[in-house]
Amino acid sequence: MYHIIRTAIATLLVALSLTQPTPLQAQSADPLPDYVIAQFGAPPAIPDGPLSESLQEAVRVVFIDSLEHSTWGRDQNIALTEIAESKDPRLAWIISDMMRFTWRAAFDDALADAAATLLDIEIQSHLRWGEITDHLIAWDIPSYPGYLDAKRAIFTNFVPGWDRIFVEGDIDWRLVSWGGVLIDDRPYDTTDEVCNCIPAADNPQVSSAEDATWLSDDAIVFGIEVNGEFRAYPRRIMEVREMVNDTLGGRDLGIPYCTLCGAAQAYFTDEMPDGIERPILRTSGLLIRSNKVMYDIQTYSVFDTFLGTALTGPLAEKNLQLEQATVITTDWGTWKAAHPQTTVLVEALALGRDFDFRNNRDANGPIFPVGDVDPRLPIHEDVIGVITASGQPVAFQRATALVALKQGAQIGYENVRLELAAGGIKAVDADGSDLGSHQAFWFAWSQFHPETALWTQ
Repeated sequence: MYHIIRTAIATLLVALSLTQPTPLQAQSADPLPDYVIAQFGAPPAIPDGPLSESLQEAVRVVFIDSLEHSTWGRDQNIALTEIAESKDPRLAWIISDMMRFTWRAAFDDALADAAATLLDIEIQSHLRWGEITDHLIAWDIPSYPGYLDAKRAIFTNFVPGWDRIFVEGDIDWRLVSWGGVLIDDRPYDTTDEVCNCIPAADNPQVSSAEDATWLSDDAIVFGIEVNGEFRAYPRRIMEVREMVNDTLGGRDLGIPYCTLCGAAQAYFTDEMPDGIERPILRTSGLLIRSNKVMYDIQTYSVFDTFLGTALTGPLAEKNLQLEQATVITTDWGTWKAAHPQTTVLVEALALGRDFDFRNNRDANGPIFPVGDVDPRLPIHEDVIGVITASGQPVAFQRATALVALKQGAQIGYENVRLELAAGGIKAVDADGSDLGSHQAFWFAWSQFHPETALWTQ
């Protein structure tokens, strides 16, 4: 592992000498919304260009030497003081990254104090890493040239398997953080093997509705229909697995569920362009703004989980965009009554666990940093999201839309029409064809679709 870190150091020092930041490192020229200033205050002044040679050396001592030697001492304290006194808030990003993995209280205290000085904030929460990262995201603080190389050295030191994940691409590496779990890097169709990760399920066993006596009628399920074939994916199972690679109606699917975003999605993973094998989706253990980062185990290409877009690796080079199928969030009793021929995943896939993250762990809001959130709806409001024919994202407040539809109202936006579907809601085109909608928390939909329209009754 040390040779990996030493290679990263050499690459880092070369990268730090660059004079121009990459597009992902450039600060947005757009003014911050008033609600961001109201919540987080005004951002600090941000310098341009590369770090000085002295700061480059300080970064090496604090963030590389301390990892290589598993130590924190006088040299690190002196270097961290120099970093804090530089008044360069871009350096708070790498401090935030290191804080996610700190192993000593004194180390964490020193890092938090330095970040607070750089950002000119007083930390109010005991969750200091989260508060610092929220400010960085909300203010859109750019990173410095060479940032990714230092971040890669930190992350790959702690979790083997990420060395093929942390590569250049169309991804904003500032926003990537650790979700607290390891990467699921098991080969395809070996998901019966135990892993120290969030265990995806490939080709899951299913049963008929009649045989699924273990599932109560009020249990939440994610229902999918492909070519007239119906299947229910119980939330209880998806909260354990978070990723399923399945075949339904003659089509291959990758089905991620982000417990943090309240979003189950379904992507077609067959009928790929020439030269692309079926992507097999896995959980990386990483997050972007509290959304899980998924990747393809075949190529190690990273995807935007919420958008289905390949961001790095061979699949990004081929501009792969996965097509989305509709997922209906409903209860088991209503789904099986509407579709008595449905199949459903078997109870054994829950691995004996029975979580309810939505009503327990996540009940008080996102537990990982998300930065600013569009204030038009509450953070955890359920919305039905879809993209119109013109490319406009639009969100429908689920509770309001559900009442209106049950009262016979017509709900639409551009070409999109909403319909009741087995106790849930789906979006269809003017001709009734499926538009690939799904349910999610408002904070997630609005972050990954910042230009989203919001339907109002």
